[in-house]
Amino acid sequence: MLVFLIVSLLITMISTLTASAAVSSGVTYNLINVNSGKYLDVQGVGTVDGSNVQIWGSADTVARRWTIFQNSDGTFKLINPNSGKALDVNAAGTANGSNVQIWSDNGTGAQKWWLDLNADGSYTLVNLNADKALDVSGAGTADGTNVQIWTKNGTAAQKWWIVPASSSGGGGGGGGFAVSEAQFNQMFPNRSAFYTYQGLVTAANSFAGFATTGDNTIKKREIAAFLANVNHESDQLRAVREYNTANYSHYCDWGQSYGCPAGQSAYYGKGPIQLSWNFNYKAAGDYIGVNLLNNPELVATDAAIAWKTAIWYWMSQNGPGWTTPHNAMVNSNGFGETIRSINGSLECNNANPAQVQARVDAYLRFTQILGVTAGSNLYC
Repeated sequence: MLVFLIVSLLITMISTLTASAAVSSGVTYNLINVNSGKYLDVQGVGTVDGSNVQIWGSADTVARRWTIFQNSDGTFKLINPNSGKALDVNAAGTANGSNVQIWSDNGTGAQKWWLDLNADGSYTLVNLNADKALDVSGAGTADGTNVQIWTKNGTAAQKWWIVPASSSGGGGGGGGFAVSEAQFNQMFPNRSAFYTYQGLVTAANSFAGFATTGDNTIKKREIAAFLANVNHESDQLRAVREYNTANYSHYCDWGQSYGCPAGQSAYYGKGPIQLSWNFNYKAAGDYIGVNLLNNPELVATDAAIAWKTAIWYWMSQNGPGWTTPHNAMVNSNGFGETIRSINGSLECNNANPAQVQARVDAYLRFTQILGVTAGSNLYC
């Protein structure tokens, strides 16, 4: 069912993207300094104008939470929900070493930040007014080290993991979803802006047991396996639609009683698993409660629906295998069995070892990012 043909060369995307592709406006995050592993923190849990900002600790607290809102000009403001005040450069300073504090939200350039996504999934926050980066003084790593602005230099002192507060923990998944936004960005630095982290989380929350079954290792192995297969099917999340337009008319099975109401050429590959064929659109739509048979475009225009179609297959379909990919991972049958259930008839049993190896390579990379072992039975 998963037809994915690449027939044209891609132009490599630049590794630094605008943060609007990954950070959701109105969501509360922790900012964790890459160099120190410590959190952007309001000193003394302060709530008054001028309370200092520093790095501190390794756990989520109210002093370390920042709700990020996108401004109309594309910049972002960061509001500490405990105080209601914004991340601010003291006296609208522009010189190296100007102090960073919290201050009443006033919409000035001193409180506006560009969020530049780095190739490793971290962010550099650049103040609009000063064109300087949010920086840990002296690249310090100790609790209480001051935060300032400084000329952009690409060092880890100026890089921050931006992690949803409910799943914080030094760039990892913590007690929430098994993969953090920072890790997701690291896995897919060149993905299409369509494939949002929030879309993935929204979709995942609709499926009981997905990446929530078993101990922490099992949960992380499952999300790594899911994303590794998605990585392969969607060309590293760069393909929203099947590249080969000549194939678009090939996925209508008129033998089905319901036919192809959206048209002969409407059911080509779309989304993270490149969902194709009218009968798969109907089955997926029936499962997730969306009429995809009549509205197949939703898989290429609504990120949450696109992710849901991928998770639908993962949780409920055996494909050419003997078990669902979800069950293969939670029952420790191994990553190789997920390949068999997704595209085993074309790849497994030495049919296409290069394709299998590409999936395994992605899985090994993703488990390393998540800090878990890969387990056994990697091949099919």
